[in-house]
Amino acid sequence: MSRLICKSILSPSLTSTQLRIAPLRTSATKASRMAGEASSPPPPQSSSSSAAPSPSPSPSSAIDFLSLCHRLKTTKRAGWIRKEVQEPESIADHMYRMGLMALIASDLPGVNREKCIKMAIVHDIAEAIVGDITPADGIPKQEKSRREQEALKNMCELLGGGARAKEISDLWMEYEENSSMEAKVVKDFDKVEMILQALEYEKEQGKDLEEFFESTAGKFQTDLGKAWALEVASRRRKQ
Repeated sequence: MSRLICKSILSPSLTSTQLRIAPLRTSATKASRMAGEASSPPPPQSSSSSAAPSPSPSPSSAIDFLSLCHRLKTTKRAGWIRKEVQEPESIADHMYRMGLMALIASDLPGVNREKCIKMAIVHDIAEAIVGDITPADGIPKQEKSRREQEALKNMCELLGGGARAKEISDLWMEYEENSSMEAKVVKDFDKVEMILQALEYEKEQGKDLEEFFESTAGKFQTDLGKAWALEVASRRRKQ
């Protein structure tokens, strides 16, 4: 027997018996390897995927944020208080009608109307913390912006960070910097809403609110804003 084994090892070619046995051994090896892979546990997930922030705030963060935004409904616009307007509008009232302006406005080339709606309802959101700061308060523009940015940061942290908070922050900063066509449109809505409200208070309460119209004269940036402002001015001349 030992002579046969030695002969087969030294032989330059495989015998027919070895050709039949070799595939069987290979198949057995593959089967054993596959069984081992099937029985081994799956690789653990990376910690980075489990630590990824949720795009939406938690229920607790959402309610905390919305409770803070309640102040926008109760804080009255400072300019009207200064002019002793009875039952003046709130910050939220002002932003809501601006949102409606963006909703009903005609489509403009290169302007995302949905983005304008979102921007309108967040552009004064920091006033939930800092209040309605006006030029009459004598606070420098840079200091006003610093306070509002700090307030916005706190509000976004209260919301839990993530994609929704970033969207609010980005929209607010874009408006603040007047860095897009959408920002220019919404800034015009801000002025149109103010003079329309002034016209309504003049009619309802017999106030002279000329200074609000003067403060916006020549400052509209878009054809849409100019057209709507002219319509408000035309109606004021007729009253």
